[in-house]
Amino acid sequence: MQEFNDIRRSVKALCANFPGEYWRALDAERRYPTEFIAALTQAGFLAAMIPEEYGGSGLPLLAACVILEEIQSEGCNASACHAQMYTMGTILLHGSNDQKRKFLPDVAQGKLRLQSFGITEPSSGTDTTAIQTSARREGSFYIINGQKVFTSRVEHSDLMLLLARTTPRDKVHRKSEGLSVFLIDLREAVGRGVSLQPIRTMMNHSTCEVFIDQLHVPANNLIGDVDRGFRCILDSMNAERILIASECVGDARWFIRKAADYARERNVFGRPIGSNQGVQFPIARAYAATEAAALMVQKAATLFDARQPCGTEANIAKLLAAEASWQAADMCLQTHGGYGFAEQFDVERKFRETRLYQVAPISTNMILAYLGTHVLHLPRSY
Repeated sequence: MQEFNDIRRSVKALCANFPGEYWRALDAERRYPTEFIAALTQAGFLAAMIPEEYGGSGLPLLAACVILEEIQSEGCNASACHAQMYTMGTILLHGSNDQKRKFLPDVAQGKLRLQSFGITEPSSGTDTTAIQTSARREGSFYIINGQKVFTSRVEHSDLMLLLARTTPRDKVHRKSEGLSVFLIDLREAVGRGVSLQPIRTMMNHSTCEVFIDQLHVPANNLIGDVDRGFRCILDSMNAERILIASECVGDARWFIRKAADYARERNVFGRPIGSNQGVQFPIARAYAATEAAALMVQKAATLFDARQPCGTEANIAKLLAAEASWQAADMCLQTHGGYGFAEQFDVERKFRETRLYQVAPISTNMILAYLGTHVLHLPRSY
């Protein structure tokens, strides 16, 4: 992805203004990186994939991958903003012309924040087709009731995409039918049908439980066709997995660089610890795993940009990159020894942050099950 080196350099220069001290302070206070997001927005990076006709840069997913990878590689955290890159795809690909003209220019300019996607529910987890949040049409409105969990950045978004069941599961031929996507204006909904309960997690991730009670949503806020919402979110899911895989690659490269620098400088028993194969080999293995994952991310993004089927490649990229970042994180902490647990080295913070991607946005076990069933044609396990 050398064709995007100018973007990489620009992102690196921006991230230099947000060093480890900034992120440690946010982590201690569980505070949202408002200043960082504002800088990314002003630079146009969060509008990278929005077409030029709507005020964005019109760049491909490959370029967005470079942006997020570089953010992570510089020790920053893109989890506060990455959703804006893939959630807008649902509107762009499946929204009406009026919806695109109404919302995308303001999202591109940073006047509106589209950072949240309400899918997961306490009772359904990864089984998206089992969600119980319902939407019932009454005249020119839909009345929505239900509950979402682990809905990230909803406190810091103006708009949220919401998946709800519009036809009961027992009345459709396929369980993926009967689901619809709605665009929720949180500025109007919170306190008037929507309430939020923050969930404190092991990392500073700004996630919430969302309670929905008799929320009235205009019928023209339906994205795509009624009962066909599951297909609308598939493109966003593939983009999400590829983009987060690129973040994992960036994390891994940060850990590898941090470990290698420390191993060259740290002297024990009269020599650098990096001269010991017990220290050197884990760093080398993490590097090899990361480079392999990066190639898979590039392949998946290339297929996505060509509008080719990429579900398998997106899943493999997410699997390999998440495992590479976790391997690098564990190696980096071990290389630093006791200092790896000290906040000022930033290793423990990044260690906690990258662990998330073994679980979200889809767990590694579900990816393996997908590959076993849909690629290797083994008996279905779920």
